[in-house]
Amino acid sequence: MTQTFKKNARRILCGTLVGAANSLFGGGGGMLAVPLLERTGLTQKQAHATAILVILPVSAFSFLLYVFKGLYDFSVLIPTAIGVSVGGFLGARLLGKLPVKYVGPIFAVLQLFAGVWMLFAR
Repeated sequence: MTQTFKKNARRILCGTLVGAANSLFGGGGGMLAVPLLERTGLTQKQAHATAILVILPVSAFSFLLYVFKGLYDFSVLIPTAIGVSVGGFLGARLLGKLPVKYVGPIFAVLQLFAGVWMLFAR
């Protein structure tokens, strides 16, 4: 097998895991995508940016499946979309300026916070 084939096979497997997590949990695929993309050879910043790129179509596809099942609440769409857009813009600008040595630890702290929140905030 060629090196390119192996790399693409790993990326397909990673994509499958990310898509499943994103669809199953209504998000969070990006948190799984970043470390998996890094293991396929991307730099830390490339992995973060690429995670955003690949999550968009996965989220859109998952949303369509949920719409057909009636599992949505459009009343939160506009305010949440505004917040996500502002946060996404600010985060992308910050990622471009943030030294690489801080990106991983900040990401890990956010993952830890999200995990603790999910366990205890009920």
